[in-house]
Amino acid sequence: MSTEPTPSPSPARLERTFEAPTEMIWELWTTAAGLEEWWAPDGFETRVSNLELRPGGELRYTMTATAPEQIAFVRNLGLPLSNEFRRTFTELVPPTRLGYLSLIDFVPGHDPYEHLTTIEIEPAGERTNVVMTLDPLHDETWTQDYRAHRADELDKLEAAIRRRSG
Repeated sequence: MSTEPTPSPSPARLERTFEAPTEMIWELWTTAAGLEEWWAPDGFETRVSNLELRPGGELRYTMTATAPEQIAFVRNLGLPLSNEFRRTFTELVPPTRLGYLSLIDFVPGHDPYEHLTTIEIEPAGERTNVVMTLDPLHDETWTQDYRAHRADELDKLEAAIRRRSG
């Protein structure tokens, strides 16, 4: 059975303030080297194979399980250790705003659909405010789980900033 997405009523917003200049945040979000530093859950690594930084351009990357517990988890699910993902940029306003569509094609009982994420990067003196807005997914449970995953991403971004800042 396949059903169409029925989004929850409002987008989810995640807000963080980082001890870093706007340009560093932009670089971490918009370069292959930057994304490979932080854009993977614990126990995984990301390798960018294509990055067309323009509206309509594509980001293609492979995420690979590398830690023993993640390798075992992925194998127990019968999935490959590496999976390719694609995102399509919808807007780019360097160095303060970007948006991209992700294909949500992993939900049992649902046809694949596109999901919009928008990132606003706002200078605040020597700090930078980041606001991530996530369109709702097909139901509230999936939206909340996805929101938690994206909050973890922001934690990883903060760790990459700390490494770069010494």
